[in-house]
Parts: sequence; structure tokens; C-alpha cells
Amino acid sequence: MEAYHKLTMAKDTINHIILGQESAIDLLFTALLSNGHVILESVPGSGKTKLAKTFAKIIDGQFNRIQFTPDVLPSDVTGIRFFNPKTQEFELLTGPVKTNILLADEINRATPRTQSSLLEVMEEHQTTIDGTTIEIPLPFFVIATQNPIESNHGTFPLPEAQLDRFSMKIMMDYPGYEQEKEILLNQRLSDPIEEVKPILSTEEITLLQQEVKQVGISSIVMDYLLELVHKTREHKDIELGVSSRAALALMRAGQARAFIDDRDFVSPQDIKSIASHVFEHRIILSMEGAIRTEKTEVVRELIQSVEVPVEARTAR
Repeated sequence: MEAYHKLTMAKDTINHIILGQESAIDLLFTALLSNGHVILESVPGSGKTKLAKTFAKIIDGQFNRIQFTPDVLPSDVTGIRFFNPKTQEFELLTGPVKTNILLADEINRATPRTQSSLLEVMEEHQTTIDGTTIEIPLPFFVIATQNPIESNHGTFPLPEAQLDRFSMKIMMDYPGYEQEKEILLNQRLSDPIEEVKPILSTEEITLLQQEVKQVGISSIVMDYLLELVHKTREHKDIELGVSSRAALALMRAGQARAFIDDRDFVSPQDIKSIASHVFEHRIILSMEGAIRTEKTEVVRELIQSVEVPVEARTAR
């Protein structure tokens, strides 16, 4: 299939530009094909924004960026109705959310009120300005970057309702020694991102998203997925487990992972490999749990506690 071939080309292109981030790139495509949104988190200067911009350039669609700061208002995100003195009429000015790919750069530097302006558009693919509903073109994909809160001043934690609308959280690691050396050599004279050309059209992405939904998932794998979900609601160190929206996000991500691997069925390993990215940003630790451990450790322990079923191809 031509669209699938282009998907492979797009992944290879980004991997040749953003070195040492193969896992993050794979997860970005997983989120895109599962019709989700992602949070990219890492320390400053690790290439979060560069990865997001490169990802956007390989898609032949509209791309907008919002640089979040504490003084950004909700109307700066969604839009505003203003009075035009020339026409003596009120006019509607749509904000940067009307796009295909939205880069919400350093989202945790905006106030919770401004962060929440993305709630409607991320869930319903529409935004409301003074009672007027604006439809957002599909596909619509939000890539939010943030730095770890504990290493920053002037940041605001995302509200739980906002976090739940991000299907996955992706942590970016430092590149290895040789990879970092290659990064320096590649950018010694010019930035390779400037040469990136669009590979996938928005129509092809929509087609791929529909095909992902056709990937089969057996009752065995579904039960494994649900057991992981329910474990988050029963764990002694977790005050608030993941939602049904998270369960759906995990299923869709599993289907996307199988599709990217050119399989027509979801394996238990697909679910296990993605579960931490779907769970970690959603759970809330109890007071005792937060003192004793960290979210990463709790989720790792939780996933390891559930026995992985024997893989079977009985997908539908």
C-alpha cells in the first residue's frame, strides 16, 4: 500500500535527522495513527521542539505553534470575536488551534486556565468562541512539550482533565556519545531540517487512521489490557487510577503499534510496551505513595505484576 510505504519513508527521514530518538519517533507515529495527542518531556535543549517541527514538516498539512508563557490567554489559543471599526461589525478571528498539527511549546509555562482552553478541541475537534462552534480540520494532532516541573521555576502542573486528553507521554533521553557527535557534524554547516519535504498528505494520514481501527484484538489481549487498567485503580500507592478514556487510548495505541509493525492483530507485547506511556501521566499517587516512591516505579511494578498471556493470532 502506497500510504504505508510513505509512512515508513517518513519514519526513516525523521530518524536520519533526529538522531538517538528512535523510540520517541516510533511513539509519535503510534499516537498520530491512533488519533491521539502526546506530551514530549525532557530537559531543556534536548531537541523536543526540533523533533516536533521535523515531524510536522513531513506532513503536507497546516502547522501552527503556540509558545506558551504565563501571560498567554485562552483567547490567544482558541480565538476571539472583535469589533472591526472599519466595517462597524463584530468579526470572528480563529486562533492557532485551527490547524492539523499544533505544537504547544512548553505548555506547562501557561496558567491552568489557558491550558484548559485546549480541552474541547482535543476531545471533540472543535472549539467554541462566544457561542460560535468552529470545526477543526482532520487530522488534528497536538504535540505538547514540557520540561520536568521539578527543574523549572514558573511552571504550572497540567490539570488532571487536561492530562487525560493526552493519549501518551513520551520521555526523551540524551543521545549517545557517537550520536551526539554525529549531530554536531550534521549541523556544522546547516540545519538538515530545512531540507525536509512533505511525505504524507493529510488524506493519507486519515486513511491510515481508519485502517488502524481495523486491526484485530482478541478477547485474551483485551482482558490483559483491562486487567492492567483495573490494577491502577486497586494499587495501594495510587489514589486515582486511569480512566476509560485511557483504556481506549491503550487499545488504539496497541492497534497502531501492530499496524506499524505490519501486523493485522494486536499482541500482548504491543499493550505491555505502550502501557507505561499511557498510564504514567494519568495516575495520581496517594500521599503515602508519593513519599515512598515515584510514578515511574509504581507503573513498572504494576505492569510486571500482571502475567502476560500467551500470544495468539485469533485477532477478531
